[in-house]
Amino acid sequence: MEEKLIQRLESAVARLEALSAGGFRAGGSSESGGDNAAPVDHSILAFDDLTGQYLSRVSAAAEKIGGQVSEVTKILQDAFAVLRELLVKVKQTQKPDLAGLAEFLKPLNEVITKANALTEGRRSDIFNHLKAAADSLSALAWIAYTGKDCGMSMPIAHVEESWQMAEFYNNKILVQYKSKDPNHVEWAKALKELYLPGLRDYVKSHYPLGPVWSATGKAVTAAPTKAPTPKAPAPPPPPPASLFASESSQASSSGPKQGMSAVFQEINSGKPVAAGLRKVTDDMKTKNRTDRTSFVGASEKETRTSSPSFSKAGPPKLELQMGRKWVVENQIGRKNLVIDDCDAKQSVYIFGCKESVLQVQGKVNNITVDKCTKMGVVFTDVVAAFEIVNCNGVEVQCQGSAPTISVDNTAGCQLYLSKDSLEASITTAKSSEINVLVPGSGPDSDWGEHALPQQFVHVFKDARFETIPVSHSGG
Repeated sequence: MEEKLIQRLESAVARLEALSAGGFRAGGSSESGGDNAAPVDHSILAFDDLTGQYLSRVSAAAEKIGGQVSEVTKILQDAFAVLRELLVKVKQTQKPDLAGLAEFLKPLNEVITKANALTEGRRSDIFNHLKAAADSLSALAWIAYTGKDCGMSMPIAHVEESWQMAEFYNNKILVQYKSKDPNHVEWAKALKELYLPGLRDYVKSHYPLGPVWSATGKAVTAAPTKAPTPKAPAPPPPPPASLFASESSQASSSGPKQGMSAVFQEINSGKPVAAGLRKVTDDMKTKNRTDRTSFVGASEKETRTSSPSFSKAGPPKLELQMGRKWVVENQIGRKNLVIDDCDAKQSVYIFGCKESVLQVQGKVNNITVDKCTKMGVVFTDVVAAFEIVNCNGVEVQCQGSAPTISVDNTAGCQLYLSKDSLEASITTAKSSEINVLVPGSGPDSDWGEHALPQQFVHVFKDARFETIPVSHSGG
């Protein structure tokens, strides 16, 4: 509490010193400078107070963690610095058109792209930190709101909706490090407070209807694209003939037509369409030819199907790394993969596998399936969670217990739960075709199949939105 108070006092003293000197140069100072510098707008001062109170807390926690968490937090700081510069320029710029707005927001887009680049490739242990920070930066795009016809939500709603996308990964951090490392928990809590209530309340107080552009300021235009000029240009080659070449493109209208024009001319000429075609006799038909057969020989079939199970991404792996993490990578067409020597302190990471089946015989801490296609996983027990990310056509069977199952950005997922795992919490995001099968009441009963909803209806009622999943029933 004392650290927050000291930070706010230091921020206030810095602003007063700058005001006494004629205004912040980075804020609203005029180009002439000196005594003619314009004072800083109160909304910019409030933005400085926002970053000093909330963003500094995120940075302090990131410094204690270090590594990529510190790196993505620095990008977060850069994004808020860019947003501050744009807020200053808004008051000096006329409202741009669509192309001009894209040019105006280019610095912010570059920072967001830089943050998203950290989340690509193979997932690391702090992937949730990177994803939460990168997804949260979309909240800064509220400054692009230009009116009800721009296709965006209102600025306050946009900030709240953008944080909901990042909160999925932020909650994973809180669960993962709840009893392990308080610095990670502090970072996740500080990140949420930066947006809710931090940025949301700031937008609500100063820009509830979007940025206020200047009526007399300078105009923003899209930068012209310059084509590179070759040093020694060679004469261009003749253009290829187009299938849809028009009649006017020919050297002479009396010449023969080519491409699709010739086809249409032939059809419209009134001549029999089949004129000029060769007649197919009985001995030319495939079913009557003795030199060909429709059966595939055994040797030919083996040649086609005996391709090595090797992925372009790298060699297949099934190994225990550092005694704590089982890695299963790039397995293709392997139906008999087994992990039997495992314990509750180990984790299993499955990456880039296709048309394979893995059995985990024993209790492990957590299992993650990442970027797999037509993959089957049978496991006994997990202590923390079973995660499915960026997959297609995955089948998972739990024979024991699993407190949490999460499905993210996956198309097609079959979950078979045991009686001990019926109380599992299933979280889905950006996924489709998810079916959960549960055992029947009796030993000989059939499995009950339940489709998890992927469509929702939002109704505004009693001053708030009510969300109801769409249900389909067959008549």
